[in-house]
Amino acid sequence: MSLLTTRLAALNSTENQCHLSDIQRGIEKESLRVTPAGELANTLHPKALGSTLTHPSITTDFSESLLEFITAPSSSIDEVLSNLDDVHRFTYRHIGDELLWVNSMPCMLGRDEDIPLGQYGSSNIGQMKTIYRRGLGHRYGRLMQTIAGIHYNWSLPDACWQVLQQSDSYSGSLQDYKTERYFDLIRNFRRHFWLLVYLFGAAPAVCRSFVKDRAHRLQPMGSDDHSLHLPYATSLRMGDLGYQSNAQASLIVCYNNLPRYIENLRGALTTPYPAYEAVGVKAPGGKYRQLSPHLLQIENEFYSTIRPKRTAQGNETALQALWQRGVEYIEVRCVDLNPYMPVGIDAEQMRFLDVFLMHCLLQDSPQTDNREYGQILENQRRIVDRGREPELGLSRGDGETSLQEWAGELFAQLQPIAQALDESHTGNAHAEAVNAMAQRLQNPELTPAAQLLEEVRSSDSTYFQTALRHAQQHREFFLDSPLDPAIEEQFISLAAHSLEDQKAIEAADTLSFDDFLSAYYQQYQFSLGS
Repeated sequence: MSLLTTRLAALNSTENQCHLSDIQRGIEKESLRVTPAGELANTLHPKALGSTLTHPSITTDFSESLLEFITAPSSSIDEVLSNLDDVHRFTYRHIGDELLWVNSMPCMLGRDEDIPLGQYGSSNIGQMKTIYRRGLGHRYGRLMQTIAGIHYNWSLPDACWQVLQQSDSYSGSLQDYKTERYFDLIRNFRRHFWLLVYLFGAAPAVCRSFVKDRAHRLQPMGSDDHSLHLPYATSLRMGDLGYQSNAQASLIVCYNNLPRYIENLRGALTTPYPAYEAVGVKAPGGKYRQLSPHLLQIENEFYSTIRPKRTAQGNETALQALWQRGVEYIEVRCVDLNPYMPVGIDAEQMRFLDVFLMHCLLQDSPQTDNREYGQILENQRRIVDRGREPELGLSRGDGETSLQEWAGELFAQLQPIAQALDESHTGNAHAEAVNAMAQRLQNPELTPAAQLLEEVRSSDSTYFQTALRHAQQHREFFLDSPLDPAIEEQFISLAAHSLEDQKAIEAADTLSFDDFLSAYYQQYQFSLGS
């Protein structure tokens, strides 16, 4: 039997099957605040939404205008979506006549310097967050940072890990086993995430303002000079118009094991990069331009489709937390906002993601070499630009294989995993999700990217007008039904407490910011010895 079959059989045995219903997942969802006219809102983060530094559910990403909603981890998909729905309804009641942009590619944008940086207060950690964003602006431009997406956080319960550890006859600690298997998952994910970009990509077009004064290969949509696209594109967000960096092109991060991963990233965090040295850490007047002149300011600057994660404690760095306590969960970062869904994602997509991630975890996962690393990047480029092109080929092994053939193999392996998850949940929703996605494979016109392009064409409107119409419809959806008064009170209380928590953090600071930053970077000096 294959490794996947053996591991799945152990998890799906009568005594262990129940544990599969305890998979934890959470969502981080970004949305730009825009004016009724569809321009980027330049208003401050509403005080009624609480502190962006300390609120557990509502914060901002790069910009003061780029909201980020965070759900708590849950074993219930319905609970996660309900939580996300509540956050949207509460937010809409406190942003006046503004809209939440529902597409990953941004609204009508003006000058780069007019995009406001996120503000997090006067504490050292708050200043650090804003300076980090200022540095991103100097390095990549602020325009790129207005792209929005969904991060899918996922973990397996310890009861499942114990079953798998026994099945694999692994003699080390449970945490060491979890860390190794999560890295196996990550390598398989990187091999196969092109399938997710094909199925869920919803960003095949952009507003011309996004690429103003930038080189690109996009084409006008017919006689419409305001909308640019690629005919078979899936997710321009995941290509060279999105979270890409020429500087990071030289950074090869190894996912074969935790020590190598940390060693590679730590090197980027501690090695000066000439172009960033030229920017300077501080302006002549002493104002910080960026946190450091290194290739990466902090770990989050590394643009990746998936990350191993461990909750940091206090001011601990993400790498230090990973090294001290191993991988806790993974963060999937290649999911576009679906403009046809009020919260950007639905239960069917989440169930498919669960099946896909289980496949990545259970399947044998050879270590990656430089050739495969290059193939992964090449396949990403092809699927982003030409994913719905008939007869598209992908690089695999010593040659090429068709997208359809490779995807067909994957879907055959996904089906028994979906069945096992359905048996643990007493239903057939996971199998139905896999079947629905298989239909998108057979008919590319069912994908969100194709739907969006067709709507733009058939409605005789621009990409911008189509996106604005969706944002207006979603606003009406969330405002038409009242928020449960008890939930409203919870959010009001959370906002008030978060503002008090921010004040407490600011009052507790004793170090100067220079000393605080120096102490923060000292944490990267930990030993990687056994």
